[in-house]
Amino acid sequence: MPAIDELLKLAHSQGANELRIGTDRAPSMFASGVQKSLTLRPVNEADLRYLLGPLLSEERESLLRRDGQLEFAYFLAGIGNFHVTFSRRGLPPKDDSLPFDAVFFQEKPRATLPTLPRQTEQRWSPEAPTGLVDLAAPASQPAVTVAAPPVERRVSPHQDTVPPPEPVVLDALPSREAPRALASLLAAVIERNASDLHLLSGEPPFVRVDGRLRSLSEACTESVEAVLGPLLTASERQQLTEGRSVDLALHVPGSGRFRINVFRSSHGLALAARALPVNIPGLASLQLPIPVDDLLDLPGGLVLVTGPTGAGKSTTLAALAQELLRRRSVMLLSLEDPIEYVFAPSSRGSLVRQRQIGRDAASFATGLRDALREDPDVLLVGEMRDPESIALALTAAETGHLVLTSLHSRSAASAVERIVDAYPPERQRQIRTQLADSLRFVLAQRLLPRAQGPGRIPAVEVLRVTHGVASHIREGKTEQLTTDLQTGRREGMIPLERCLAELVQSGQIAQDQARLAANDPRALAEYLRGPA
Repeated sequence: MPAIDELLKLAHSQGANELRIGTDRAPSMFASGVQKSLTLRPVNEADLRYLLGPLLSEERESLLRRDGQLEFAYFLAGIGNFHVTFSRRGLPPKDDSLPFDAVFFQEKPRATLPTLPRQTEQRWSPEAPTGLVDLAAPASQPAVTVAAPPVERRVSPHQDTVPPPEPVVLDALPSREAPRALASLLAAVIERNASDLHLLSGEPPFVRVDGRLRSLSEACTESVEAVLGPLLTASERQQLTEGRSVDLALHVPGSGRFRINVFRSSHGLALAARALPVNIPGLASLQLPIPVDDLLDLPGGLVLVTGPTGAGKSTTLAALAQELLRRRSVMLLSLEDPIEYVFAPSSRGSLVRQRQIGRDAASFATGLRDALREDPDVLLVGEMRDPESIALALTAAETGHLVLTSLHSRSAASAVERIVDAYPPERQRQIRTQLADSLRFVLAQRLLPRAQGPGRIPAVEVLRVTHGVASHIREGKTEQLTTDLQTGRREGMIPLERCLAELVQSGQIAQDQARLAANDPRALAEYLRGPA
């Protein structure tokens, strides 16, 4: 009988339906996303292997090392079925170690079944390798684990996490239908597995595939004005006349949804379109080289996802928000321009309210001001664009809301500076104090082409705001954040250059691509050389 069964029984007796345990972490339990009291010391890798016993078979360990995530079903007599997820932390280890996390989630607890006689007398005691407390049931109430043959499912980069997302009815989404000429071009984007379409009158259409621009063989002889047809409203045409761009979302039957930006250039009207997946990718499919449990457990604070355009910021934010809806019972309110991903209903009793700027709210600042009166637990803000929206997002984070948002910056340190520099000197000290108190994580990411085969892979810099990091932000010593990143490995921090070096050394990206993406090429070279 795996020793983990005693922890599962304890969690069940306390009304919890979720148990989380991982290398160098203390076990924790949750009831519908609300954490319950459980005081146990962190377990090391040997402890974790002892707890899981036969659940971590050689075959499963091999799959976990290779794919990064493994999911299967587990049945515990007297309690019911559990959905089990093993998630590797970071890139595949080069030695025998395997830091990972395990989550046991009971979606629908079953009625208590009669207990059966023990087949093996194995109790939880202080003499066990974990050295934790004695949680064994009294001898007069024996229990047994009967494990049904597990159904395993490997997670590939093209699969979502279990359970699969609810189907989304495209006709119900807040988008318009594309004219025929534009719909034909957008269908070509999907056929070529491209992410973007670029169109300018007098030029052939270009698409972006795995980060590289390619010309479509079939030239578009019509002007952008003709391709758009009657799509734009009178007010949107007036925006273009005034030198402003127009953002909107389109629905193309059979192809999906697209985010469209129409703007004026020196050569006339131009259009940029991005394909939006109907279903939000699961976190495992994004292959982020970081553990996300700590981030998803945050009761409040500010989480920043930064990077250049096309780095996958919106996708990461949406995946984090969807996982929050799956794990916890929360009210999620999003402010986007336009709405990109549509969140699926959650079986955890969560609520979703998505608002589009310009249609449902006049501006990000107005929407954020309203949101503070609309009882959200989680705020998803498409982008912090101006001092007013930044200040409101910081206020929301300070008052107990979890705020997920994006910012255009190349690194975690430059993200802090960009927020502070948005204000005049007389206000910067106050903003630094607010930022030090509310900021929790900064994820600065890039998307790089794979060395072998199609597709791209993320390289991520992770800054976790510890007491030391908060002090440096408060005191204006942002140059120290680079040192914090380099010395904060135990706190889960990752410098971008270390992540790039690991991707090069594992053969996932080319070295020249890593050099182009690095903020500090000299630091990258040192990581590539390894220990002296």
